Amino acid sequence: MTQNRRKHSPSFKARVALEALKGEETIAELANRFEVHPSQIRKWKNSLVEGAVGIFGGDQAQKKNDEATLVARLYQEIGQLKVERDFLDKALGR
Repeated sequence: MTQNRRKHSPSFKARVALEALKGEETIAELANRFEVHPSQIRKWKNSLVEGAVGIFGGDQAQKKNDEATLVARLYQEIGQLKVERDFLDKALGR
């Protein structure tokens, strides 16, 4: 007898994690109300807390910096490929 695993939407997980953060009910009460295992609620709560740091911290600035570096590197590579293509076109007499 196999049981299919339930897949919860991100909005459901966020709602349950926020309820756990409020602390108005115990984890066991939330587990009963939402029909989820208490350890799963703890994991979602910890993920929410860890993820919240990225929203307010320097994570976004680091992401933008990484993206800018990536874009610059890609433009450099495009330029190099254009030069190589032009060189080969001239070498082949096109």
